[in-house]
Amino acid sequence: MFVNFAPISLKLLFCSFNLGSMAVPSYLVNILDSNHVSAPKGSVPSTTLALTYLDLPWFPSAPMQSLFFYEFPHPTSHFMQTTLPTLTQSLSLTLQHFFPLAAKLICPLPPLKPYILYSDGDSVPLIVAEFTGADVDHLTANYPRDFKLLHPFVPELPPSTMSSDGILVRPIMAVKVTVFPNTGVCIGMAHNHVAADGSAFMHFMRSWSSVCKSKGDSTFLDKVSRRPFYNRDALGDPDGCNEEALKCYWHWISSWRENLAGPTKEISSVDKVRATFVLTRAQITKLKQWLTTQCKNSSNDSEEVKISTFVVTCSIMWICMIKSQENNIQVSTNGDDGDDTFYYLLFAVDCRNRIGFPLPETYFGNCLAPGIIRAKKSELMGPKGIVTAGKVIAKKVKEMESGALKEAEKGPSNLEEMFRSGHHVGISGSPKFRVYDMDFGWGRPLKIEFIHIDDGGSLSLIESKNESGGMEVSLVLSKNQMDAFTSNLAESLKAF
Repeated sequence: MFVNFAPISLKLLFCSFNLGSMAVPSYLVNILDSNHVSAPKGSVPSTTLALTYLDLPWFPSAPMQSLFFYEFPHPTSHFMQTTLPTLTQSLSLTLQHFFPLAAKLICPLPPLKPYILYSDGDSVPLIVAEFTGADVDHLTANYPRDFKLLHPFVPELPPSTMSSDGILVRPIMAVKVTVFPNTGVCIGMAHNHVAADGSAFMHFMRSWSSVCKSKGDSTFLDKVSRRPFYNRDALGDPDGCNEEALKCYWHWISSWRENLAGPTKEISSVDKVRATFVLTRAQITKLKQWLTTQCKNSSNDSEEVKISTFVVTCSIMWICMIKSQENNIQVSTNGDDGDDTFYYLLFAVDCRNRIGFPLPETYFGNCLAPGIIRAKKSELMGPKGIVTAGKVIAKKVKEMESGALKEAEKGPSNLEEMFRSGHHVGISGSPKFRVYDMDFGWGRPLKIEFIHIDDGGSLSLIESKNESGGMEVSLVLSKNQMDAFTSNLAESLKAF
């Protein structure tokens, strides 16, 4: 059987949250099932996958966490008897092609190299829960809510183990499905970034949802153009990048063994809230037209920059983030935070099919280069801040079209400089993921959230659910900062 079913007794857990003085009702959680899902027996041979210089830097990172909410106007019994078997079978069939997600990360000490090991029978933990008393409209709203509100729907990766010969073994993925009786379903995912970047993981999610919607038809994954591509040879080892990345890994694994702890995400206990802001297609069109004109009028360069939807969205959000921080955080007076201080923006560039990366879009693993931008505080906080942001972002996007390999090679040193600054914003997600196309047979998602942005240093950016050409931007900030961000964004949009 592809499912190792381990029946457990119902566990009752009362969850309550508070947002300032506003009390959020308690919820009752029933853990219904605990399963382990594997690819069909004998369908995938034991396989070892090497890790590249683009995979290794992700070892210190906390798991990537995403939630997919769907409308589901049926009782829990209907889900358990009718929907869950199809969902589980389709996951099994999809794992046959995306087997690294069911595999293990093997993490030896120096001088050995880490790798992914799949053995027949390797599986993914799947927990099914019932959540009663919750308002799904509130859970999926765009307005600010307590950032902990969504945490009960996120699966936890199983704990790492130690092999008999003292080698650290880490799981890669976990799934948690939460049913809201007669209202909705949430599919919660957690995966280790070492095994897959966002593009690879969303390829898996699109495939799983398609197999589920078709009631188990996975024949489309037999086509070369649709199945994941695993050959690492094309990446090679430019300028000894693998050796440098291995040194970073060896430092991490040695520190892990000394501290006997894996990657953790330290999140401040302040009153943080999560909110989503939607830029309509009409707003983005106006912004693009305005920013294009402003860049032409103020540019001393002969080369014209291209102002895309990505550029205008990142520009206005970056400026509003900086202003909200400056408005709500007392600036130090030690002379290190003056007008000449550099502020940084980081976005990941998918290098598939780019110069230096002869890999197809279906390459499964990590294939990202860091796009790092910096500008002086005085320029970003000034009246032409959005123009400054737009120009430097557009210039970096153009550079990455042919220079992504160079950026990947020098990425570690540039990232170190950025993190030392203490003034940086990261962009997670991409409108190219097409996350709202993921239909398991229950229609398009109601809402998609990325929980790994909870540290407040990043914002997620995906396509709008409501219209083509629009954008959704989600972020987590303290309540005071969120109020300032909301005000700054509203004022900025009124100007166009």
